[in-house]
Amino acid sequence: MSILIDQNTRLTVQGITGKEGRFHAQKCLEYGTKVVAGVTPGKGGSSILNIPIFNTVEQTVKQAGANTSIIFVPAPYAAEAIMESAEAGISLIVCITEGIPNLDMVRVHRYLKLKGSRLIGPNCPGVISPGKSKAGIMVGEIHREGHIGVVSRSGTLTYEAVYQLTAAGLGQSTSAGIGGDPLPGSTFVEILKMFQGDTETEAVVLLGEIGGSLEQEAAEFIKSGGFKKPIFAFIAGSNAPPGKRMGHAGAIISGTSGTASEKIAAMASAGACIIRNPADIGKTVKEFLV
Repeated sequence: MSILIDQNTRLTVQGITGKEGRFHAQKCLEYGTKVVAGVTPGKGGSSILNIPIFNTVEQTVKQAGANTSIIFVPAPYAAEAIMESAEAGISLIVCITEGIPNLDMVRVHRYLKLKGSRLIGPNCPGVISPGKSKAGIMVGEIHREGHIGVVSRSGTLTYEAVYQLTAAGLGQSTSAGIGGDPLPGSTFVEILKMFQGDTETEAVVLLGEIGGSLEQEAAEFIKSGGFKKPIFAFIAGSNAPPGKRMGHAGAIISGTSGTASEKIAAMASAGACIIRNPADIGKTVKEFLV
């Protein structure tokens, strides 16, 4: 098993004729993902990389059997692209686009609740279930099929953690980047629930950062007994100054709850193994599990 994506994933790429869309569609194909369609309004009936292009997501669902979408649409139009996928019945939507206005994401959240679609992102690296499928921009070669789940707000930290795990001989069940924006489509708690129910996942690495309260919510969920597998946590931003955004739109300390120290304390109180140095992620997990 895995979570979110697997061998049955049938991917459509929104914005496939753009530079980023085409490049990453090709990389997903090379990894073995079933990329069944692309969407660019006005270019329906053509193809790229031998992938048929349609004018709408609805057409990719009806004619190509798409069940997952990945979005490379520019920020001013990305919210509409997400909602188009939800309207078409796409069950999993992965939005790579960064810089989507918060007000647009408020509308998206309200719409997704009505439609029941799952959004990963925006401003994220996507999702990969090693050996099965990739719907994202991560380098597939650093991943290895296995039993460690990874969930992260930071794309770069995700790659670093996965590289270390693979080097330590520890493969991954699924790696999910939820994104660093203030209003992510999925939270740590929601992903942890999926990992808890996944028999292939034996432990989870959670990579958080300053800003917001997603890590504290995850800690409360763990303490309540909702997550019972070993969990390893690294929180970035211990030296970040209050009021200064650090990289991600959501990575800004506003009040004590957004600090790294508060998040670390919350995760520690929930029984998570706290990793203080990002260079020690793979080594720490291996020492604990092997």
